[in-house]
This record gives sequence, C-alpha cells and structure tokens, in this order.
Amino acid sequence: MKPDIKICGLKTPEAIARAVDRGASHIGFIFFEKSPRNIEPDIAGALADAVRGRTKIVAVTVDASTDYLDEIVDQLRPDILQLHGSERPERLLSLKALYGLPIMKAFALRDQDDLRKIEPYIGIADRFLFDAKPPQGSDLPGGNGVSFDWRLLRELDAGVDYMLSGGLNRDNIAAALAETGAKGIDASSGVESSPGVKDLDMIDAFFDAFEQATSAKA
Repeated sequence: MKPDIKICGLKTPEAIARAVDRGASHIGFIFFEKSPRNIEPDIAGALADAVRGRTKIVAVTVDASTDYLDEIVDQLRPDILQLHGSERPERLLSLKALYGLPIMKAFALRDQDDLRKIEPYIGIADRFLFDAKPPQGSDLPGGNGVSFDWRLLRELDAGVDYMLSGGLNRDNIAAALAETGAKGIDASSGVESSPGVKDLDMIDAFFDAFEQATSAKA
C-alpha cells in the first residue's frame, strides 16, 4: 500500500486541484498569522468545498485558542486537526472531546531527546507528524525547507503511525521513504517557487518522483 501524501500550505484553487488530481490523500490549510501560507478560515472553507470527499482536509494550527479553532472548524469543516505548537496531551484530549476529530500532533526533531517527547502523546494523538527543528531565527514551526536525520526514526516503535515532513522535495523523497518506510509524507516548501507560492510544475515533479520511488519499492 502506498504511503499517504499530504500537500500543505495550499492557498489557490489551481494548486489544490493539481495536488488532488495527482493523488494527494490529504491537503493542509495553515492558520498561523506569521506563516506566508496563512489563510483565512472562510477562504479555506470555500477552497476545500471544491475537493471535499476526494481528499482529507487538514486544519494546521499553532497553539490556537479555542475560539479560533471554533471558527476554523465551523468554516473549514476539516477531517483532521493538526497541532503544530506546544499543545500538551490534556489539550489534545479536550479538543478531541470538543470536536470529535482525529488529531495529528507535530513534533520538531533534532535528536533522540526530541523523539522521546512524543511518549506522553502515544495513545492520545491519532497520528504524529515529524518535522525538522526550525533554523535559528525562524518564527515558523514548519515549512522551513530543512530536513532532520531520518535515522532517528529507526528506534521508533513500529506501531507509531506518523507522517514524515521537513524539506521533502522531488530530489530526496525516494531516499526519505527508503530510510524511514514512512506511511505518510508531507510536502510544503518542496513544491514552492518562493515561500507560500505553490508551483504546479513542482507539484507534478514531486508526485512523479513519489510514484517512481513507490513503484520501485513495490
């Protein structure tokens, strides 16, 4: 079975259509003011309506207030909440009870100590997303175009479900899948011509490389 593939930080109908037409199992909308991929909930909802039912809609937030999450859930009607901040396990439990949605919890990794931080969330988060630690000076928790050492994941319990993120592009997707065996991958900056600007040709190239890598593996 091929891994899930999520294209994140989408803002235009053209990029969304291309990602979904190429087989994206998930598309992500980012609700974080500091991000060049930030989008308003009502606009995201209208864009999502065009592909609803063909892909899973993911709302990506960073330590968002409950009031803002209420607005996002109401306007977007996501299938999944992705929490990319410092949300504690108790917060995840509260949000799962409030919205009845599965939660994907993101963690930024640089070393084994970072990986151990997921332990209190196992059994609470429905899925994890592993990203690279942001470069020094970055205000963004993700979408920075940098990777981490995928060998860190060798020690991960086989039962932990996760998406791999962090600087994935057409040139490294095959190596990333070969090293990790990830059941899901997430791309954002790797399909952009500049921060926040998705490039249709780069989306195509990414999916071409993904398909070649997964076909070879099969």
